[in-house]
Amino acid sequence: MDAPAIGMLAVPGALVRYEVRGSGPLLLLLCGGNSDAAVFEPLADILSAKYRVVSLDPRGNSRSPLAGPPVDQHIEVHADDAHRLLVRLNPAGGPVSVFGSCSGGLIALELALRHPEDIGSLIVHEPPAFGLLPDAADRLAFFDAVYATFRREGIPAAMTQFSALFGDRPAPVLPEAHDNTEFFLAHVVRPFIRFVPDLGALVPLAARITVGGGLSSRTQDMHRPTPALADHLGRPVLDFPGGHVGYAKYPDEFARIITGALDAAARPDHVRT
Repeated sequence: MDAPAIGMLAVPGALVRYEVRGSGPLLLLLCGGNSDAAVFEPLADILSAKYRVVSLDPRGNSRSPLAGPPVDQHIEVHADDAHRLLVRLNPAGGPVSVFGSCSGGLIALELALRHPEDIGSLIVHEPPAFGLLPDAADRLAFFDAVYATFRREGIPAAMTQFSALFGDRPAPVLPEAHDNTEFFLAHVVRPFIRFVPDLGALVPLAARITVGGGLSSRTQDMHRPTPALADHLGRPVLDFPGGHVGYAKYPDEFARIITGALDAAARPDHVRT
């Protein structure tokens, strides 16, 4: 595959590094809270045969430095970053497609709410919208406990505790340009996990949204918000291979499913709102 085109976008408080591959309809890939564009490289390479694929390092992660000291991160700010990137890369406007996994899915939902005219089809894969669950208070307390362990005992102990979300297995090891675990534990996980999508505002956009989940993660806590979100939107759950980060292990299958979902959404008989 050809090397991606690399760009840097100045946003308030940070520089955001992004990669562009291929040509065709624009498809934005949004990764989880401690990842960067490296996690999408195999998937992006495959998708670039049909799409102009854009991936990025979220502000504060890897090659997207903050302008000042580390601060707590918020979904709304990251959604603004994504929109500024779309304005740069899609200056003529018009709807684009988005695939967001984990907290990238929450960012994608907020992006669609803020700029519905710019978002065509949206695929969210296992977004951690724990605030939608009946035991949301307990879930938030769990993440607070992980943070307290991090501050008291350090990264390894906190990540061991965090593994309860994945059936007490270690959090998956992913390709990355840099290790963002410390920044994730200190400034990302707690504010991100408190974000609750505005379901009332999302319902009119539901026909644009595909909610996906991993076949191997159905019994894990990390998967629980997926069917809850789908139910709220009146949408089925689209099955993907693997678990919470199956796109890293099964890029060919993910590319096929993503392409199929986007093609279906583009058909004239697809109901849109």
